[in-house]
Amino acid sequence: MKNFSSLLLLILLACTFQAKSQEKLIDRVVATVGSGIILQSDVDMQYSQYLANGGTPSDDFKCTALQQLIMTKLLSQQAAIDSIEVSEAEVDDQLNARMREMTRRAGGKERLEGFLKRSLLQYKEEMRPVLSEQMRAEKFQNTIISKITVTPQEVKKYFEGLDQDSLPAFNTEVEIGEIVIFPELTKEEKSVFRTKAEGYRQQVLNGTDFGTVARFYSEDPGSANQGGELGFAPRENYVKEFSAMAFRLKAGEISPVFETEYGFHFLQVLERRGEEVNARHILVTTKPTQASLDRIKGKIDSIYDKVNDKKMSFSSAATMYSDNKETKFNGGMVINPQSASRSTLIPVDLLEKEVFMAIDTLKEGGVSKPYQFQDPRSGKSGYKFTYLKTRIPPHKASLEQDFAKIQEAAQEDKTRRSLSEWFEKKTKNTFVHINSEFATCDELQMWITPETNNIASTKDEE
Repeated sequence: MKNFSSLLLLILLACTFQAKSQEKLIDRVVATVGSGIILQSDVDMQYSQYLANGGTPSDDFKCTALQQLIMTKLLSQQAAIDSIEVSEAEVDDQLNARMREMTRRAGGKERLEGFLKRSLLQYKEEMRPVLSEQMRAEKFQNTIISKITVTPQEVKKYFEGLDQDSLPAFNTEVEIGEIVIFPELTKEEKSVFRTKAEGYRQQVLNGTDFGTVARFYSEDPGSANQGGELGFAPRENYVKEFSAMAFRLKAGEISPVFETEYGFHFLQVLERRGEEVNARHILVTTKPTQASLDRIKGKIDSIYDKVNDKKMSFSSAATMYSDNKETKFNGGMVINPQSASRSTLIPVDLLEKEVFMAIDTLKEGGVSKPYQFQDPRSGKSGYKFTYLKTRIPPHKASLEQDFAKIQEAAQEDKTRRSLSEWFEKKTKNTFVHINSEFATCDELQMWITPETNNIASTKDEE
């Protein structure tokens, strides 16, 4: 049951190719869990998705798929007992987000409908109860794992219980900080991009389909393929300029062109539902001119001189000057993107090439010369310089140097054991019957026992 939380999140995607309509004339029950059933088609469609993602044909995966489906049933049934529900709005938001992602991966609505052999509207209605159950299961699971913590003593005990001859070896790790400066365009420099956005807006006002213009011209990679549609979201999901505009308009209205940190937009509200709005937009991103880059080069050189000459600490300079909102109030320090505990220790193989080159010859406490870069997420160009706080050479895992990583492993181990104990206890009080075809599955042995397969009635855990 390792990584059970992540596997649960994949169940919906794996089930998105289910054929529960009349196209499938024959189906059968492969498992009964309390008052619920799991069909052969449920397992088969997870297997189909596994193959579609490049998996190797294997009957073992069908065992794993059934295991996950049983877990979801048990969790969702306990959620119902504990009155844990999900609202229709929550289901709609998740469903719309999944459909947008599926449409993007399929290369368009028509291709996706052809693959599904049904309209997206029909498919969404078929998937609604599946997703609702999935979300209830996730909510209840979170009530279990949210209470699990590990003390330093437990971390130490976990580490000492590992095979000391087989401890993992870690590559070189570093703690780095950065001060980032992005260019600010003048009004004249911005006018080129505003004019472009105004031109697209005029096309829409003249009768060209909004979605078509978005697909051809919008520079928002996350929504352009969906005709600019963003799906239902609360106002806090957007930057303030965008939310102010979206929540001011009536359904069908088209906004004037307005500016945010991403560039120039105009939007159309499709539907308002309480404190959520579904809008579509077209974005023209602003791009730096050479003149604007030259201006910030002088600024960052000045900041670098202050830090390098010890006239200002790196931490103070980052807080005062850096444009990186994710690091400036953390003293400029970069968080390991793969660390659940938000550790600042980063394996060097996770660093971008330009960052690695900037710190490669630095000593601890040193700063690199400023260099031009492009943010891989936003696409913005700017200048930054990098600070090397710590460099830890390759080494075998130790409690002193790797406490954060060992703590994460201990937390995962305790979570896994807690979930296993919950399922074991729940199984003793819930009728579970599994088709004999799956009797040889190692993953299912805890459910394939005389006690669980011959209970006469269901006794739900209070």
